[in-house]
Amino acid sequence: MRLLRTLAFLPMLAIAGCRSPYVAATVSNHTAEPIRLIEVDYPSASFGTQSLAPGADFHYRFKVLGEGKMKLIYTNSEHKEQDSEGPFLKEGAQGPVNITIAPDGVHWQNNTSSR
Repeated sequence: MRLLRTLAFLPMLAIAGCRSPYVAATVSNHTAEPIRLIEVDYPSASFGTQSLAPGADFHYRFKVLGEGKMKLIYTNSEHKEQDSEGPFLKEGAQGPVNITIAPDGVHWQNNTSSR
């Protein structure tokens, strides 16, 4: 009997589209020089890449556990470390975050929502 209840529940899970919320981050280099040693910190973890060519994008998906502010740290073409504080994320946030490194600074576009 218990097995029948479990089996009856499985199609409902498939219909409900069980999927974990995630943030789709994109880091874009809109400068004329390569950006080196890029690190993006977010609540409970971080991600990054060694370099990002001019005009290139770096994509990364992550799940938010906990809450806190995002932060970007990178090395510019003059070998100086730069940082920029980003948006506040809550656990369960989902949607896109775009981080653009431009000649006039770093621009954050946060289109996430929390469940």
